[in-house]
Amino acid sequence: MNASAASVMACYNRWMNQRLFDICDALDDTTRRSDLGAFFKSIHGTLAHLVWADSVWLARFAGEPLPDSTVASDDWQTLCTQRQALDHRIEEWVAGLSETWLAESFTFRSMTGIERTQPAWALVLHFFNHQTHHRGQLTTLLAQLGIDFGVTDLAALPELNGTPPR
Repeated sequence: MNASAASVMACYNRWMNQRLFDICDALDDTTRRSDLGAFFKSIHGTLAHLVWADSVWLARFAGEPLPDSTVASDDWQTLCTQRQALDHRIEEWVAGLSETWLAESFTFRSMTGIERTQPAWALVLHFFNHQTHHRGQLTTLLAQLGIDFGVTDLAALPELNGTPPR
């Protein structure tokens, strides 16, 4: 993981989140909140978890107090707004990453209170991998509902194919 790779992943993160939130916005609230057997139960629960987890990691990286588990809104429209703002913050944060910072050790406390020290680059990689992992769960839920969510491959990212960001 280097600053260029983090920049691509932040762009991919924003692109996929916007696409998936647009798809999920077309669903009724009952469908979004239905327990479909996923780890976070529902579509809304999975998306709310990502807002919370991304907020936690950004706070850790910035040395700020961690948000509590209620940081992600229970209201759909507010959650959509939070996601957009968070993706903007992620891209701003990544724009300020340095190779020096990425090469350093980073100490944080896990959610169970265990202090860990790991390379910063590995934690940034984890940050983006975690997002991709749960979006994969989300696309499975959408597929089970018969919803076509399109291509999710990083190689399809418009910015990698000469298309400016929207």
